[in-house]
Amino acid sequence: MAVLDQNAAFPMAGSAAGEAARTDHAVLWLGLLSVLYNGILAFINHNIMPLSLTHVAASEGLIMASAILYILHKGIYETDLPAFLFLLFTLVVTIYVSVLNRMLFVDHFRNVLIIFCFSGLGGWSNEKTMKLAFRWASLAVMIFLIFEIVSVPFYVSIVHPSDYFANTRGLLPLSYNTTGLFQNALGFPERFSFGIIDHRSSSIFLEQVSLANFCGVIAIYLISMWERIGRWDRLLFVGTAVLILVTNDTRTMLIFCFACIAGYFVFPKIPRNFNLALMPLIVAAGFLVYTLKPNATGDNFTGRINLTMKKIMELDPLAILGLSVDRVAEFADSGYVYLIYAATIFGVIALWLFVCLFPAGRTAAQRRCAHSLSLFIFLNMMIGGTAVFSMKIAGLLWFVVGYMRFHDSPRLRQDRAADVES
Repeated sequence: MAVLDQNAAFPMAGSAAGEAARTDHAVLWLGLLSVLYNGILAFINHNIMPLSLTHVAASEGLIMASAILYILHKGIYETDLPAFLFLLFTLVVTIYVSVLNRMLFVDHFRNVLIIFCFSGLGGWSNEKTMKLAFRWASLAVMIFLIFEIVSVPFYVSIVHPSDYFANTRGLLPLSYNTTGLFQNALGFPERFSFGIIDHRSSSIFLEQVSLANFCGVIAIYLISMWERIGRWDRLLFVGTAVLILVTNDTRTMLIFCFACIAGYFVFPKIPRNFNLALMPLIVAAGFLVYTLKPNATGDNFTGRINLTMKKIMELDPLAILGLSVDRVAEFADSGYVYLIYAATIFGVIALWLFVCLFPAGRTAAQRRCAHSLSLFIFLNMMIGGTAVFSMKIAGLLWFVVGYMRFHDSPRLRQDRAADVES
C-alpha cells in the first residue's frame, strides 16, 4: 500500500471556511452509532425480535468495516503512519499470541482496531461534524438518563437491559433482580452514592461502567474544545456530565472531572512528552497505596487499586511473553494485567507509547486533550478493566483525539490559487 506525501497528494479543496461548513454525514453517523448501537440493538431485542451475540458482533464489525473503507478511500498519508503502524504491530502480536497458544485470540486487536478507525475518522472530520456527533450523542444519553431517573419501568420498557444481556452475553438475571435493569447496576448499600436514585444509572449504554466512562469522554471533549463551542453546547455537556456524576455513583470519574477542571489551566503548561511518565507514576502510586494499606479490599478506591497490585505481583512469568492467554478472562477488572495477558509486555509498551505520543501538543487545546487522554486511560486501567477500550467509549474518545491531532493544522490544503496570490 502506497503511503502518500501529505503536502503533495491532497487536491485543491477550496476555502477552509467552505470545508468547515459542510457536514460529513458518513463520519457523523459512524461516530453516533459507536455510542448508540447497543441501545438500538436492545430496543430491537425487547420490542421486535430476540438477538444474540452474533448480532452484536456483526453490528460492531459493520461499523468498523465502514470506517476502514472510509479511511482507505481517503488514503493513508504520512501523518496517519503512527496509527497504521500501531495497528500493524498489534496484528503481528495477535498472530504470535494465537499461534503460541493454539487458539485464535483477537480481543486486543479488536481494541486497537477501534482506536485506529475512530482516530482516523476524527482526523478527517471537520469541526462542524465533530460538534454535531458529540451534541447528538450527549443529547441521547441525557434523554435516556432522564427516562431512567423519572421512571425505571418506562426506561425498561424501551431497552430492557436485563433481557438484552441475557440474550447477547448469556448473563442471566439473578433471582433478586426483578427490575429489568442490568444486575451490576443495582449496587449495594455500602457503596459511595449521592442517593439521588436507588441504583447506578446506565442510560443508553444499558450498564453503569460505560455511562461513567462516557462522563470522562465529555470532560476530555470539554477541556479540548471549550473555547470553540457555544453557550448552549457547554450547558448540554456540563449538564449531562453532572447528571451522570450524581446518579452513577462513580468515584473515579468524579476525581477525573475535578482533575480536568484544574487541568484546563495546568495542562497547557506541561509538555506533551510528560505523559510518558504518567503511567509509571500511576503504577508507582498504586504500589505505595498497597504498601500503606495491604489489607484493603472491597469495591472502593483503595480496594480496587490493591486488587490490581496483587494481580501484578502474582503475574505468571509466561504471561509476559504471551503464553497464558487462556487465563485472560480472570483479569477483566484489572486493566494492566489484562493487557499483559492479552497483548504481551510488548503490546502494553506499544499502547503506552501510542497513547502518549499520538496526540498533538502544539497548542494549549491539544495539550489539554493529550494530558487528559493519558490520565483517563492510565487511571482507568489501575482501578478498572477494559471498559475504556469498548467501542461505546473508545469511539468518540479517539474521534476527538484524532480531530485534535489536526487542530489548527487541517489536512486539506488551501486553494493553490490563494497560495499564489499571497
